[in-house]
Amino acid sequence: MRSLLDAAAERDSFPWLPRPRARVVIAVAPDERRFREWIGPAAPEWGAAIAFPAQRTIIMQGRTAGSDAGDPLVVLRHELAHLALDEALGGLPPRWFHEGYASVAAGEWGREEVLATSVALLVRGMPTLDSLDATFGAGASRADAAYALAHRAVAELAALDPERGLTLFFQYWRETRSLEVSIRRAFGVTQAQFEERWRQRTRRQYGALAIVADLSLAAAILMVVVVPLYMARRRRDRRRLEAMRAADAAAERAARESALAALLGEGPQGPQGPQGPQGPHNSSDDDARAL
Repeated sequence: MRSLLDAAAERDSFPWLPRPRARVVIAVAPDERRFREWIGPAAPEWGAAIAFPAQRTIIMQGRTAGSDAGDPLVVLRHELAHLALDEALGGLPPRWFHEGYASVAAGEWGREEVLATSVALLVRGMPTLDSLDATFGAGASRADAAYALAHRAVAELAALDPERGLTLFFQYWRETRSLEVSIRRAFGVTQAQFEERWRQRTRRQYGALAIVADLSLAAAILMVVVVPLYMARRRRDRRRLEAMRAADAAAERAARESALAALLGEGPQGPQGPQGPQGPHNSSDDDARAL
């Protein structure tokens, strides 16, 4: 708890917002059961910490939290950013902006890695900003993608003004209380134009990576299925080839033995026929045959 407070005190301001002044209560639950009791049944089960802006309270998991709870220092800053944004703008920001801003303020740049393997970008396509709000409560995997997309949306909006980021935008938002008007005044584009830019750039940057990741997964599954079948066929073909070679060798051996037997059978008569080899010429015998 002391290390969390020291880190929060060292970084007590947030990008493009005035330094918050409201007093905040931070409660660290000693175990999982107490954490669930404190956050209530409405909070998602995968949450590592919850901020309650109306009560200026943050509830976090303690030392018994698993590795999926993330870095406690980053988690605390994320939740403090929610409270700082609420103190500056009240209930104006929608859910997607709240989560995207808190993620950017906490430096959670690794969230975008989720998009590189997101099959949702291929199957469902890019959501609109309005539809993104409902995705945060649609299960852990879809919520991860929603956080990543919200992070990209806020980072993309801040990038429209490289020098001042969201400073003028927040000022206009407080004054006009309109997201559309604030975007037009701060960045010279409509909300619809910004949203189209965000969708195109995200799809262009991560859609191809998602396809590659999806193809890699399909290839891995194909290898698991095909390789055993290929190896079994190789073994079967090898046995067939060995049997064919053995049959050919036996046939060749039988042919040699048959030819040898035939040669040995003609050997006693000799090549001159049944009369045997001729002796010296005898004219009397010739005369007798003539008679």
